[in-house]
Amino acid sequence: MTTDTNPELLTFFKALADATRLKIVGLLAQASFSGEQLATLLKVKPATVSHHLSKLSEAGLVNIVQDGHSKLFSLRLDAIHEMAERMLQRDTLPRTAENVDVAAFDRKVVRDFLRRDGSLKEIPASQKKLGVILRHILKEFEDGKHYSEKQVNEIMARFHADTASLRRAMIEYKYMSRADGKYWKV
Repeated sequence: MTTDTNPELLTFFKALADATRLKIVGLLAQASFSGEQLATLLKVKPATVSHHLSKLSEAGLVNIVQDGHSKLFSLRLDAIHEMAERMLQRDTLPRTAENVDVAAFDRKVVRDFLRRDGSLKEIPASQKKLGVILRHILKEFEDGKHYSEKQVNEIMARFHADTASLRRAMIEYKYMSRADGKYWKV
């Protein structure tokens, strides 16, 4: 479900993305109210309440019942429960970002920190950027293969002279493990 193909999710969140509308939802969760009552309770103009109620109505979150000359508004808890169930499905929220290039940041960091020959200009101080660089270096190691410290240093020296810092960071970030003088990818 993306916001392109299902604007219902976007409408739902937009409807709730306002302090006054959240107060209205809170009041309507307790009882039905007319627009005039809500305006008085919230100390806002009736036109303001009308605007907010129309947003909540567009999202399908309120019921409107004619009561003589006035309208009574109530919260549609069923609609909120349905949306909550849909959002809690395993793939619903992740699919809202399916058209986002999640590797763009990593490519930018690698581009910013690597020279043309593939060596590092410097070891990043930022934890996030260091993680990106370590994952880039990790591609040089084979899955399931054990390496001596000398072999690890030879591979890491292609990237930076401070192989001890890179090795230590690989262990701290849990990208590699070490035991009995041997290193391997995790």
